[in-house]
Amino acid sequence: MPRLARGEVLDPAEIQIVHCVQRCVRRAFLCGDDPVSGQSFEHRRQWIRQRLEFLASVFAVDCLTYTVMHNHIHLVLRSRPDVLATWSDEDVARRWLRLFPHRRNKDGSPAEPTQPEVNMIVNDPDRLAERRARLSDLSWWMRCTAENIARRSNAEDRVTGHFWEGRYKAVVLLDEASLLACSAYVDLNPIRAAIAETPEASSYTGAKDRIDDLTHREDRTRMSTHDWERSRRRQKSGWMSPIEISEREDAIGADVDGSGRRASKKGFLSISMLRYLELLDWTGRKLQQDKAGSIPSHLAPILARLGLDSDGWCDLVKKFGRTFKRAAGTVESLANEATRRNRQWLCSPGNPLQSAR
Repeated sequence: MPRLARGEVLDPAEIQIVHCVQRCVRRAFLCGDDPVSGQSFEHRRQWIRQRLEFLASVFAVDCLTYTVMHNHIHLVLRSRPDVLATWSDEDVARRWLRLFPHRRNKDGSPAEPTQPEVNMIVNDPDRLAERRARLSDLSWWMRCTAENIARRSNAEDRVTGHFWEGRYKAVVLLDEASLLACSAYVDLNPIRAAIAETPEASSYTGAKDRIDDLTHREDRTRMSTHDWERSRRRQKSGWMSPIEISEREDAIGADVDGSGRRASKKGFLSISMLRYLELLDWTGRKLQQDKAGSIPSHLAPILARLGLDSDGWCDLVKKFGRTFKRAAGTVESLANEATRRNRQWLCSPGNPLQSAR
């Protein structure tokens, strides 16, 4: 059965949270050490992270977490058309020209667009509407990631042709339980693949970036973790979305970020970053058969609140690929699937994620 067209699943005009996976063609090495040729491609991980951070500063899209593996990448993205609606026509034009500049500086970075270049977009209503829609389109985010890395990698290898498999895989996440399981699955990928032992040793993951910032945090007593995640003091993870979303403290609506590094300050889980990292550590121990661990007492209410027990939670993360990595269906079929699984629909009343919509 053929997969549905992206336009039937992903809508740039709707706020959606999607797990995206892009894999190299023929399982070629994206980064790391190739055991056949002996060549190291580890530097390409930094290419991808830098590209993701750049795109986060341009698109109306929140990157919730990510992982760069040897031959594929995982991204959890949230489209933000509500943030896009706050941008002026000139903002849209300048952001687009950062993505596709007419001129570049000597170091290859996009040159500052001139006013005539901006006016060419602003004064053309059809072109402006098209560019505006693309800036909250997850497919365009993935395209701008894949094409850039493919060109650089092919140039480095002195070859031509496809670098990535045909289409990236995308699964819409329906509720907070699936979002939490997916985030843990993505952040624990290096541990499950036996290339790292702990989250803090899992290079090029969202969890690692957050842990690095937390380790160097100097104002532990003066600022709550919730506020710290929204401040400009996070050097490595400041381009990603905060983890915790609070109905009491977070503004309803766009909640635009003024740092220029990300689209918004909106979180995506109803638990704090510290609790999320502790859950990752505990889950990682349970997934490794040669390690013993016990669930911390304060984690039980989190799992109970999401309708999961400890065994069910570990099984969900371990089998996430087989359980949820199907071609995403229509919104109606996704809602039916959520109902069948006795899960909350993402935008149901009372859901902690409702304020992000």
